[in-house]
Amino acid sequence: MLSANAIVLDQPERLSLRAITLTEPRPDDVVVDIEWTGVSTGTERLLFTGQMPAFPGMGYPLVPGYETVGRISGGARAGERVFVPGAQCFGEIRGLFGGSASRLVVPSSRAVRIDDDLGERGALMALAATAYHAIASGTGALPDLIVGHGVLGRLIARIATALAKERGTAAPVVWETNAARRSGADGYEVLHPVDDDRRDYRVICDVSGDSEILDTVIACLAPGGEIVLAGFYRKPLGFAFPPAFMREARIRIAAEWKPADLTAAAALIADGRLSLEGLITHRADASQAEVAYRTAFEDADCLKMIMDWRAFS
Repeated sequence: MLSANAIVLDQPERLSLRAITLTEPRPDDVVVDIEWTGVSTGTERLLFTGQMPAFPGMGYPLVPGYETVGRISGGARAGERVFVPGAQCFGEIRGLFGGSASRLVVPSSRAVRIDDDLGERGALMALAATAYHAIASGTGALPDLIVGHGVLGRLIARIATALAKERGTAAPVVWETNAARRSGADGYEVLHPVDDDRRDYRVICDVSGDSEILDTVIACLAPGGEIVLAGFYRKPLGFAFPPAFMREARIRIAAEWKPADLTAAAALIADGRLSLEGLITHRADASQAEVAYRTAFEDADCLKMIMDWRAFS
């Protein structure tokens, strides 16, 4: 009988690390011994605070997490380092998204082989795929303004900068209101919004999660321009209609990444066009899960918290 230590949210604000019996592997499953997991400051924060909007499968208790790296422990793929975007192997405990555990049972197709050299940075693959999807799922035009310079904003900016260089176009501008997060630009400019007087952005990609952002960005949009909502918003979004009407603005929602986005992001990383350096700022042993989660959610200096599970292997 397989078991694992897993992070369990029994209810909002109540988190524990405890042993759980895992479902038995089926013939097409693999068992993955987990090395590192990331803490999402978007969806996982909403799960932790109880502010996640209702959707199918939502409920407590649950195992969170979808930024997971480990090694397959047996079978034909034994020893492969893989990225796993979550699991559903905890019996009656829900997996939303089920990646924060010392061991997982997942379909072999969900265990995506990654380069050994990525190490803990492999946990950023989900965000890299999300960033690529925000750009690639549209008309092909690159964002020339990105709102928010957290990890996802930086990845979108890095991908857009790399692709703009190949196309011979200008790198994007990034807005960030937090002075501590305006550093770390890699080939692009980061500004406070009040310092930017441009009003002709063609594609604006918002990753701020601010449900009141639309009026601000519509005012900076070129006629016929597009706003891409790539964050996660817990409150309803609204905007004044006349300015949007005058610009004939388009609004697009970038949802969950697809396997093709992960493949494309991995290719960008492999050939050096996308760097994952400088994005992981905090680390903690998985035994300190509650402190790690609160740090990830409450410390403005924390871009990405990585939890180390190797002591449980």
